[in-house]
Amino acid sequence: MTTAEILRLDPNLVDYLLVAFYFVLVLGIGFAARRSVSSSLDFLLSGRSLPAWITGLAFISANLGAIELIGMVANGAQYGIPTVHYYWLGAIPAMVFLGIVMMPFYYGSKARSVPEFLLKRFNKTTQRVQAVIFAVASILIAGVNLFSLGLVLEALLGWPLYVAIPVAAVVVLGYISLGGLSAAIYTEVLQFFVILALLIPLTVAGLNRIGGWDGLTQAVTEGPSGGADLNAWPGTPLTEIANPFLSVLGIVFGLGFVLSFGYWTTNFAEVQRALSAKSMSAARRTPIIGAFPKALVVLVIVTPGMIAGILVPQISQIKATGVDDVDGITYNNALSLLMKEVLPNGILGVAIAGLLAAFMAGMAANISSFNTVFTYDIWQDWVRPDREDRYYLQVGRMVTIVGCVLAIGTAFIASGSENLMDYIQSLFSFFNAPLFAIFILGLFWKRMTGPSAWIGLLSGTAAAIVVDMLVRFGVLSMSSQAGSFLGAIAAFVFGVGVAGAVSLVSTPKPEAQLTGLVWSLTPKEQRMHSTEGDDAGWYRSPAVLGIAVLVLTVVLYIVVG
Repeated sequence: MTTAEILRLDPNLVDYLLVAFYFVLVLGIGFAARRSVSSSLDFLLSGRSLPAWITGLAFISANLGAIELIGMVANGAQYGIPTVHYYWLGAIPAMVFLGIVMMPFYYGSKARSVPEFLLKRFNKTTQRVQAVIFAVASILIAGVNLFSLGLVLEALLGWPLYVAIPVAAVVVLGYISLGGLSAAIYTEVLQFFVILALLIPLTVAGLNRIGGWDGLTQAVTEGPSGGADLNAWPGTPLTEIANPFLSVLGIVFGLGFVLSFGYWTTNFAEVQRALSAKSMSAARRTPIIGAFPKALVVLVIVTPGMIAGILVPQISQIKATGVDDVDGITYNNALSLLMKEVLPNGILGVAIAGLLAAFMAGMAANISSFNTVFTYDIWQDWVRPDREDRYYLQVGRMVTIVGCVLAIGTAFIASGSENLMDYIQSLFSFFNAPLFAIFILGLFWKRMTGPSAWIGLLSGTAAAIVVDMLVRFGVLSMSSQAGSFLGAIAAFVFGVGVAGAVSLVSTPKPEAQLTGLVWSLTPKEQRMHSTEGDDAGWYRSPAVLGIAVLVLTVVLYIVVG
């Protein structure tokens, strides 16, 4: 049997009709949102008018893309329960930190993007360097989502990737070019629930087939890991670092601090959702509201991965033998093969729609943030300044098309990866970790200068790339997961070190220009949220919500292990 035949799902007419209905629905949202777009701010930032619950669900849905589903289910199959660290340690604390500490500066500065905030804090060079880096990163990551959907369409229709990938790109291009960020955000809210309609039945059906949780734990214990996949700590299956202390250190500092905070606090694809909120309080609550489903959804992502490692013959064989693939199947195929294994027709159509939703959420987040950064930070501030707003609205729409075309190319780059999460974590170590180093140093150290920011940024990126190359060529003997953690640590340390050294020999901005941009120079009242009108009530307090989700995370760690 060929790889295509193994992957091919068996949908019936009902399944196809459900998928078609979903496509019509999301394109309808794009047409509806088009009516509210009359300026570049409407198209690129939704006019900053959306309520917190909308932006909060969009915030998490933008992250819950195909990379997340296919990659994390693959990780669940390969590593087991240690994968929860990507959520409970590698997301929740950083999301709370973003809402409570950093969002007042993003939203209060009225910056339209992360690079524009860097312009206000540092200088134009830093803005332009980060804008170019972010544009490249967005297209590479959008390509991963596009490749992921290509895998789904290949399985569903039997289309080869070179046909499936371009067709898939047209769908996202349709509704983003029509309604801009508003269309993306409202679609992401819908997609969140559609994705759950995939994950929950898949988990329930899989557990039913394997004899419940007890049956799963018994099968894993008797499997190649000997039960190591059932324990979150010290996480050696994930890091592949034999020393338990060093494994924990890599998870806590590399993933839990540098990679996590670097992604959640500086990635504009996420921050953009909070910037579209209608008030400071709503913007601060956005990532914290998103943290609650983020903490829980891992249970229906990792569990199916572990089940796939038992029920899917090819995945089980890969796990037992340690080979890269069996019959052309890799861990990346764990999700679609488990769908084929346990879901009946009808439910299969909903599941396919859920996968399509995950793809579109992830790619739309990257394309909508790419067009904002390119339009404002590269085109308006650098290439063609001082034009009328309608001109930039048209540029934003054209750049959306360009971004989708470029993502088709980068999708084929992603196709060479055996595990999408390994690939994506490498990208995060290149692009997010050094930015976090510069951002956090500039936020809390008023002496930091403009030249130090862009030099430190490039130094941190270079350090992460060097580590990645050393791992790829076998100079450093470790897994690609561990290499990503080490690369992120190197990016942070080099970024901070170089920026600190350059700051000491260059001239900082006058303190009067740093109010609202540096913690010590910003009055407390400017960092607080409103407690009146739609923002009133203790249950809308970012601090209360933040403490609640952190407590929930600790409880989940205790229960799961």
